[in-house]
Amino acid sequence: MHQDITPLCAADIQDQLRKRFAYLSGGRGQDGSPVITFPDYPAFSEVPDKEFQNVMTYLTSIPSLQDAGIGFILVIDRRQDKWTSVKASVLRIAASFPANLQLVLVLRPTGFFQRTLSDLAFKFNRDDFKMKVPVIMLSSVPELHGYIDKSQLTEDLGGTLDYCHTRWLCHRTAIESFALMVKQTAQMLQSFGTELAETELPNDVQSTSSVLCAHTEKKDKAKEDMRLALDEGQSILESIREPLSKSPEQSLNQDQLDNQTTVQRLLAQLNETEAAFDEFWAKHQQKLEQCLQLRHFEQDFREVKAALDVLAQKIATFTDVGNSLAHVEHLLKDLASFEEKSSAAVAQARTLSLDGEQLIDNKHYAVDSIRPKCHELQHLCDQLAAEVAQRRGLLNKSLELHGLLEASMKWCDEGIYLLASQPVDKCQSQDGAEAALQEIEKFLETGAENKIQELNKIYQDYEPILTQDLMEHVQKVFQKQESMEEMFHRRQASLKKLAAKQTRPVQPVAPRPEALTKSPCPSPGVRRGSENNSSEGNALRRGPYRRAKSEMSESRQGRSSSTGDEEESLAILRRHVMNELLDTERVYVEELLCVLEGYAAEMDNPLMTHLISAGLQNKKDVLFGNMEEIYHFHNRIFLRELENYIDCPELVGRCFLERMEEFQIYEKYCQNKPRSESLWRQCSDCPFFQECQKKLDHKLSLDSYLLKPVQRITKYQLLLKEMLKYSKSCEGAEDLQEALSSILGILKAVNDSMHLIAITGYDGNLSDLGKLLMQGSFSVWTDHKKGHAKVKDLARFKPMQRHLFLHEKAVLFCKKREENGEGYEKAPSYSYKQSLNMAAVGITENVKGDVKKFEIWYNAREEVYIIQAPTPEIKAAWVNEIRKVLTSQLQACREASQHRALEQSQSLPLPASSNTSPSKGNARNVKKLEERKTDPLSLEGYVSSTTLPKPPEKGKASPTSPDKKAKRHEVKSDPTPFGLRGWSKTSHPLEAPEDNDGWSSAEEPINSSDAEEEGGVGPRKLVPGKYTVVVDDEKGSPNTLAVRSGDVVEVVQEGEEGLWYVRNLTSSKEGWVPASSLSMLLGKSSSAQCLSSPVW
Repeated sequence: MHQDITPLCAADIQDQLRKRFAYLSGGRGQDGSPVITFPDYPAFSEVPDKEFQNVMTYLTSIPSLQDAGIGFILVIDRRQDKWTSVKASVLRIAASFPANLQLVLVLRPTGFFQRTLSDLAFKFNRDDFKMKVPVIMLSSVPELHGYIDKSQLTEDLGGTLDYCHTRWLCHRTAIESFALMVKQTAQMLQSFGTELAETELPNDVQSTSSVLCAHTEKKDKAKEDMRLALDEGQSILESIREPLSKSPEQSLNQDQLDNQTTVQRLLAQLNETEAAFDEFWAKHQQKLEQCLQLRHFEQDFREVKAALDVLAQKIATFTDVGNSLAHVEHLLKDLASFEEKSSAAVAQARTLSLDGEQLIDNKHYAVDSIRPKCHELQHLCDQLAAEVAQRRGLLNKSLELHGLLEASMKWCDEGIYLLASQPVDKCQSQDGAEAALQEIEKFLETGAENKIQELNKIYQDYEPILTQDLMEHVQKVFQKQESMEEMFHRRQASLKKLAAKQTRPVQPVAPRPEALTKSPCPSPGVRRGSENNSSEGNALRRGPYRRAKSEMSESRQGRSSSTGDEEESLAILRRHVMNELLDTERVYVEELLCVLEGYAAEMDNPLMTHLISAGLQNKKDVLFGNMEEIYHFHNRIFLRELENYIDCPELVGRCFLERMEEFQIYEKYCQNKPRSESLWRQCSDCPFFQECQKKLDHKLSLDSYLLKPVQRITKYQLLLKEMLKYSKSCEGAEDLQEALSSILGILKAVNDSMHLIAITGYDGNLSDLGKLLMQGSFSVWTDHKKGHAKVKDLARFKPMQRHLFLHEKAVLFCKKREENGEGYEKAPSYSYKQSLNMAAVGITENVKGDVKKFEIWYNAREEVYIIQAPTPEIKAAWVNEIRKVLTSQLQACREASQHRALEQSQSLPLPASSNTSPSKGNARNVKKLEERKTDPLSLEGYVSSTTLPKPPEKGKASPTSPDKKAKRHEVKSDPTPFGLRGWSKTSHPLEAPEDNDGWSSAEEPINSSDAEEEGGVGPRKLVPGKYTVVVDDEKGSPNTLAVRSGDVVEVVQEGEEGLWYVRNLTSSKEGWVPASSLSMLLGKSSSAQCLSSPVW
């Protein structure tokens, strides 16, 4: 019957059990039957049947099946109740007891009346109590002890059994809850194990890591639940054993022992479940970890293999064997750099292969997948190493070959230089010839270790690297070597002949060949005349003279051959300069690229941001300027075009001229250099620069490389000078000269702009003043008409130090400030003081008493500035430049009023010389005339002689020169533009300088403030003074003086046919020269000439 009832838990009927109308004390009968006690409970009849049934069912389910099978003993205590209640209780219990009954013991009511009534009623109603088990009515507790031992009865029944219903209820609730916890834990572990077993292994690292983390978290939670369950069971077990801990003499009853056994069994079950789970988890975790290791290995394998493939592709591009020794060394350096950079990838691949082998040794489940990948990595590493070794072997071969070629070329160049350096005149003597022979023989002995011996052997030894270009280069070097050796053999033969001829007897009266060859005769005809004179003086010695003449003929042949040798040596020197230009250009481009990639690009690298200081943030343009623009110009354009001139270096000037505009980018870079230098000094200790320098393996810091563009632009002019030095007789000499001048002009513009940006205090825009023409420091005296007399006198004697900036439209006066700092920070600054508009400026080229002074005056000499230059040359340069500016302004004025300017120019009579007439002279004279018409310094008033050109007698003055000196004149300005009302002149006395030998002018120059009457312009006269030769006439003629461009001459007398008699101050010679070949030198003029620009 009890098998059909659903098992109950104490927690479900906790309130019903707490009423204690029946309890299981834990006592046992003599045969071990469990004892259920029904204490005196007045409201027993009021207990609902359902509750009664639940309590009975639960109490009978607690003992073990073995004890329950013996049967239960019921002790019904009704000593305080009535017989009617006893009868009802017994009948109710007997009717609904769910288990086997062995014996029912009833304690009758103790009252006399109720006990008598119960005896009678039990006798007469015995049939009503007929049950499957006997029912025994007991009158007292001692009778009960006859059936059940006192130790198995509670204290209320006179026994000694320790029983607390509340404690019993607590234990039962805890044990049942623990049992449920153990059951749920076991189910959870089983479900988790099933989930783990059914999980598919992911194919990537991230998913595998996620699965492993998720499973680990679930495992940790399950382990935590098991730990809590174990702690709970242990706590219950200690609570059951609590009576024993308080009193060791006390023992547990059977129910307590059963509870203890139950808890111990549950704990053992839980431990077994945990051990099984741990074993399963260890296997599952190992599998997941091996899967993660495999996925990491596969991912690393893909990355390393991709890196090795890239390296294999790069090494495959290393096919160039170099076209020069420097190029091969550069390629070897690139290969070493490649090997160094690839070493990390190769080391990573080998390490990964070892990791794979370790996985195999650790019994990884995916051995068949790991082992092939390890073998592939080892193969790729070995293959890359073999490729690098092969490339290095080829480059070493190429280096060896180019070393041989370089040695051979150097040997040839040294040989040619030796031939060119041997003086031919010294070789005419026996000692000289023998010494030259010894030099040649000694040099030829060095050829064994320097020259190429066998061409076929070179082809055979270096076949793997011989490209078509390299083979042609080898052939050229070998041909050059043979040509040089042939030249040596010819020179040897000539020297041997000379040495052999010198051994023949020579009569002491014969002319010496050395003297003849060294005779300073101006021309071959003169030399022959001197030889004839010598022969006439020695008519009886004709034989020795003829022998000397024949030897002279051979000497001339030697000279012609030496001329060819000299040209060859010049070609070699040109080639050396070109090689230096190209080599340094390539290095320069590489250095710029290195700076841009290693520093500038790294400033934008997020990984390097933490190293950049706050003061350096967003300052890349300040620090590097337009270096990137410079790099692209040189790398993409200029270097490639330079390489086109490697075979014709003398024409390289054209390359510079074609790209001269692009070189203006250096001006922008140099202007930014002070800001860059200042920023570098502030941030030079920044860890960013140190890290970049470490990565680049640079010995020098960044500031040294930022100086490279400045050094490079100055290097060009040195190389061009060298190239021009060795190319004077070549086709491209003019282009080289023009390129050199242009580069120097750029350097000057850069230098000027560096000073210009240092001007402070100027309110306007300096670019509005036009191009900066010149700048420099001067001593300045001021003289103002409107100023106080004392102030004027003080100004005359107290100079100011001013830095002048000459622009096309104005001249600026600035005060130079002190230089502070280091490097580019030492650049001076200029404080702006005042400026003069060039439209109202005039100049006086000479100031009495100092050849370094000139005047700049303003607004009709209201303001006069006496300028003292550091040297006369600087003064002349400034005066000439100011003259050009004023002349261009006059020309602009002339074009603005072209009609009247044309009338005025036609009213000016031309000089009487026929060579200066446009109709009779050549084109050059016509051009000179036009320049004279518009040149404000074209001078008049000089009265020339009409006689034929004759040199004046020494010690006598010119017929037109007065003996006495005139007073110093006062110069005034008339700002009326030329072409509007003509030039006005007023005669004033002149005071000629003392060194002018009495030369004076009756009138002032055209632009003088001494104006003539309108329309009274007389014939053009020669102005005495110093001139510069602008046309070469080195040969001269029988009637003219030989002069060179740049010579300074002083005019002595004017002649006819456009010829002037001059004294060459360079060579101290005198003679006639064409007037058209001279240009007036303002800085040397002896008259107080002045020039003014029109005021608009």
